[in-house]
Amino acid sequence: MSKNCGYVSSVRGSVVEVKFTTQLPPIHNILLADNERIVLEVQAHTTALSVKTIALTPTQGLARNMVVVDTGGPLCAPVGPDILSRMFDVFGATIDGRPAPTDLQWRSVHHAPPSLLQRLDKTEIFTTGIKIVDVLTPLERGGKAGLFGGAGVGKTVLLTEMIHNMLGHQQGVSIFCGIGERCREGEELYREMQQAGVLDSMVMLFGQMNAPPGNRFRIGHAALTMAEYFRDDQHKDVLLLIDNIFRFIQAGAEVSGLMGQMPSRMGYQPTMGTELATLEERIASTTNGAITSIQAVYVPADDFTDPSAVHTFAHLSASLVLSRKRASEGLYPAIDPLQSSSKMATPGIVGQRHYNIAQNVRQVLAQYDELKDIIAMLGLEQLSVKDRDTVNRARRLERFFTQPFFTTEQFSDIAGTQVSLEDALEGCERILNGEFNEYPESALYMIGSVNEVKPLTKRSDGKQSHEA
Repeated sequence: MSKNCGYVSSVRGSVVEVKFTTQLPPIHNILLADNERIVLEVQAHTTALSVKTIALTPTQGLARNMVVVDTGGPLCAPVGPDILSRMFDVFGATIDGRPAPTDLQWRSVHHAPPSLLQRLDKTEIFTTGIKIVDVLTPLERGGKAGLFGGAGVGKTVLLTEMIHNMLGHQQGVSIFCGIGERCREGEELYREMQQAGVLDSMVMLFGQMNAPPGNRFRIGHAALTMAEYFRDDQHKDVLLLIDNIFRFIQAGAEVSGLMGQMPSRMGYQPTMGTELATLEERIASTTNGAITSIQAVYVPADDFTDPSAVHTFAHLSASLVLSRKRASEGLYPAIDPLQSSSKMATPGIVGQRHYNIAQNVRQVLAQYDELKDIIAMLGLEQLSVKDRDTVNRARRLERFFTQPFFTTEQFSDIAGTQVSLEDALEGCERILNGEFNEYPESALYMIGSVNEVKPLTKRSDGKQSHEA
């Protein structure tokens, strides 16, 4: 059967117009040019004989009148047990320097989300082993959680820690999808996962920062296709980590601009809501298994009213907001307990005791936040005894919510810890009851469970001191 061929009629950066003489390829079909070196995806039918395509590879060397071949199908991603422990690009080619896996199936990256009847109707909590997350913003199994923060506040470190913790106590699969991030981060993550011994149950995909916008726009769909294979065919739970979902929106804006579409509010593409929903709605819990997603969201200029942040919020069951102020104070993970929220934090889901502790913690921290201005102007001594007690407890809670990570051991020289939900709740309860008011704040900094606090000893002058 003869292939459907056309020729390049114009090249404008990543947008390539192709003319066909007989039959136009459908939208999303993949076309190959320059001896299959350049990959194009059909985006629009412009006339009866021509299509507009977006390049998924650099277009250097492409010229008018070059022959273009229609592959007859859309972009496909490899699936199968052999993809575990490997690193792929958007085309399903391995980029880890090892021989390509052989026993693979190829599936289209364009899928419909699971139907309402296939979705699971019961809600379950997804424990992470990170105190502040499990107590204040519990994550949903099969749900989507967003990590919001500006540049350099610890989004990637938190994602890496979650990979480490999940694979440690859940027999699932983890898929890391890097959209428009630095290649250095990908290489470091690969080595860290290898050293942690969790690479065997991981797949990594990268559409790097220097890749064309079409490439970065499709890498998320390729990762979801792999996740759906493990959920639907292998009946496994999947943890899908996306770093960074803002880069997906940004790539869509670049594609939209290159295609000549009229920009919407603040320069974003008019189809942003639809494009994001097409990706997000495929992440769901079904009767076969669950895809739980944690997505880093870069917030431009820390402005949460930015359309990219607003549209992303709509899809999430939990929002972890990272605070630059907390990071500057050395309170890691730098999650803001008052701005972060979770739809799971209700008595019907987490239980009455957990709900009450979380509410009390938030109340104490909110009161401390209100008192900060008075403390800054007049000093701690001017507060009432009750307010001083609130400040004491709040500052100890803040320090208790810090936690040494396994992924930062090499920088901090502090062994990483994973804390069970029961231990985290017990610690909060005891601090709220004033049990640690006599202890210095530093005693609760960078520990795991509250039982790691060193006991108080009597000094020779009869006063209490904190054991070194």
